[in-house]
Amino acid sequence: MPDLSTESLRISEIFYSLQGEARESGLPSVFVRLTGCPLRCTYCDSEYAFYGGERMTLEQILQKVDSYPARYVCVTGGEPLAQPNCLPLLSALCDAGYRVSLETSGAMPVEQVDKRVSRVVDLKTPASGEQQRNRMENIQALGRGDQIKFVICDRKDYEWARFTLDQYRLHERVGEVLFSPSYEQLQPRQLAEWILEDGLPVRMQLQLHKLLWGDIPGV
Repeated sequence: MPDLSTESLRISEIFYSLQGEARESGLPSVFVRLTGCPLRCTYCDSEYAFYGGERMTLEQILQKVDSYPARYVCVTGGEPLAQPNCLPLLSALCDAGYRVSLETSGAMPVEQVDKRVSRVVDLKTPASGEQQRNRMENIQALGRGDQIKFVICDRKDYEWARFTLDQYRLHERVGEVLFSPSYEQLQPRQLAEWILEDGLPVRMQLQLHKLLWGDIPGV
């Protein structure tokens, strides 16, 4: 077991808000955003988390999370799995009784993530500029408690996501397959119409936090 008082992570921010995406959308949650990411997606909305941040011990992170009135915790980035101590943090949060989700790019191995965590894997579409970074073998490690997300920028992205959905039978493997229109790049109504036309077994999602507060950090 890691020593929570000495093992540490570089943290960009810890904040309390409504979950804006995925299965827990709309629920009050604590967000732990780790610093750093090896990817540079064209639509990234958290570039401020690439650098800087504050080093905190796992114990300090747990104390900060505990200061908020929420039982849901989302560990995100950047790419949280780029820091090895993300794994013991996830387990420590689960041990503390929180329901925990991990937002990951899918470019890092997810096999060692605590099975109590809902892994939200963001498969990168062609327009992201990082499609080649997808670690497709991660799919085999996922189960019904996990989720797969596609950020759709245009029709080409949609067709690629639809093909990948069918190729890997993703809706039969994970609990949720999420299609999300890239913010201010693809009209949500357009994506909704494509999904309905093809009868896809996916959940369309909008980024609730951006609808409420706009595209700003800390929400």
